[in-house]
Amino acid sequence: MDSPPRRVFFSRIAVGGLLLTPLASLLAACQPRTQWPSGMAVIYWDRDTCTHCGMVISDRRFAAQINADSGQVRKFDDIGCLLTWLRDQAATQPWTSAETMRFWVAARDNSAEHPTWLDPRTAHYLAQSSPMGYNFVAVAQAQADSLTFALMRERVLARSAAQNAVRHGAMHSHDMSDTHEPQEIPTGANF
Repeated sequence: MDSPPRRVFFSRIAVGGLLLTPLASLLAACQPRTQWPSGMAVIYWDRDTCTHCGMVISDRRFAAQINADSGQVRKFDDIGCLLTWLRDQAATQPWTSAETMRFWVAARDNSAEHPTWLDPRTAHYLAQSSPMGYNFVAVAQAQADSLTFALMRERVLARSAAQNAVRHGAMHSHDMSDTHEPQEIPTGANF
């Protein structure tokens, strides 16, 4: 035999469960729909900002991320921002040279909802206008006019060095199209 207090208790649980079901559905709808690679932190589009330049990460075709097993995560709006930040931080951030650090770059052919993520070291790069003007976009397969990671990195860092020189008055011309200065590149993490 059920006692009246017991019936009241179970009826309240049932009503509470019915009331919580729409709330749980609403919260589930707010979760990111993208399948993120194992170890990659979620990028909250139009809210997260680039670690290097501080701009909001909006364009899924150019986003990139660094993630170390130590929990250090850095998000970027452009592969050029990632490379420049990594070069600038290598001496002061020892985790950037850890062998366990992982990298991702978005593929050019991303859909609005489900980006495809590539290892930047094995991706190929095409010249294309990008958010911060480094002007490279990643693709999975080599194409006739694509560059390897090493060549793209060399060009990005040379351009970054030339821009820094202009900012600091070392160069008198703002035309950096012929700048090909060799740059010291961090060697950590096979990057």
